[in-house]
Amino acid sequence: MSVHGLIPPHGGKLVSLVVPDGRASELRAAGAKLPRIRLTEREQCDLELLAVGAMSPLTSFMTEPDFHSVCDGMKLASGAAWSVPVTCSVDNAAAGKIELGGKVALTDEKDRLLAVMTVEEKYRHDKTKECEKVYRTTEDAHPGVAVTKAQGDVCLSGPLDVLTPRHEPQYTKYRLTPAQTRAAFNERGWKTVVAFQTRNPIHRAHEYITKCALEVCDGLMVHPLVGETQKGDIPADVRMKCYEVLLANYYSPKNTLLAVWPAAMRYAGPREAILHALIRKNYGVTHFIVGRDHAGVGKYYGTYDAQKLFDEFDPAALGITPLKFENSFWCRKSGSMATAKTTNSTPDQQVSLSGTAVRDMLAKGERPPVEFTRPEIADILIASMKAGG
Repeated sequence: MSVHGLIPPHGGKLVSLVVPDGRASELRAAGAKLPRIRLTEREQCDLELLAVGAMSPLTSFMTEPDFHSVCDGMKLASGAAWSVPVTCSVDNAAAGKIELGGKVALTDEKDRLLAVMTVEEKYRHDKTKECEKVYRTTEDAHPGVAVTKAQGDVCLSGPLDVLTPRHEPQYTKYRLTPAQTRAAFNERGWKTVVAFQTRNPIHRAHEYITKCALEVCDGLMVHPLVGETQKGDIPADVRMKCYEVLLANYYSPKNTLLAVWPAAMRYAGPREAILHALIRKNYGVTHFIVGRDHAGVGKYYGTYDAQKLFDEFDPAALGITPLKFENSFWCRKSGSMATAKTTNSTPDQQVSLSGTAVRDMLAKGERPPVEFTRPEIADILIASMKAGG
């Protein structure tokens, strides 16, 4: 534990890449004269996480040794655990115009300056290796593979001076940096904190496992991902309404904190689950919920592959405790939420609905059973579908 009783950041130190206010105007003026690289949505998300220390101990987009070490062995060249590459890439033509030791301006889609990179390294982006090792497939149908293949063929790395982690950030009230969540945990006296990663509304099964986790920890941080997701996922603004209503009505405010995580989904299944845990450690979290098909998509990963991957790591290397949960459901026989561990009911005594069935009900303006989702949440989703959200 750290001096303040909180878990230390991954690597021991919380990184900060945002330049002081006194240097901002100087950096802005210098950046206006530099070659420009427009970051993709994923790269913008990664830049923000790098800048605020969420990706500690990383201080830049990955070097070539780190890239290959992470792909091959799920660790940085330094030996620290890490499971997913974090890269900034350009096409060959752009790379040819960039000199080692030179500076480039990193911009968003509106050409607004985000950061300046001093380019110390250019290396081939081995997309095939990344897809095979990280996503376990090279199929274009996998959304993470599709994004990776669309990236440039040359990766850049070097020190970053970040002007602003993000222009026009959403959910500023909830957009807490690792330093801010750590301060909030300290203020509340939480020594143990469990985080729940989600990109969906929280239904009764999620509510059950988060409350089970809260029984063994001082506090719960609901930490929804609000960066880039795939088409068909429920929009972040709709999900945020769901989280606010659910926490206000069904959780103890003294023991819960809602904060957004401005990351892009990679849909890398088990590997991404490890990344999610390590990054939450930087936010001051001691325990991390790993449920069914964590960060999965389609049929690419086994139901509990993410939980199994945690077992392959030395617990000390991760430094955060995974809380593994089986699929939960409303058990009519027990009259409560349950899992296969806690009930001997038969499948016909368990309330379980497919995503398709739920979407069909909501589209018709029908609430799913209260045993599946809280009525307030159903109403928000119904209104969103009616509005075309």
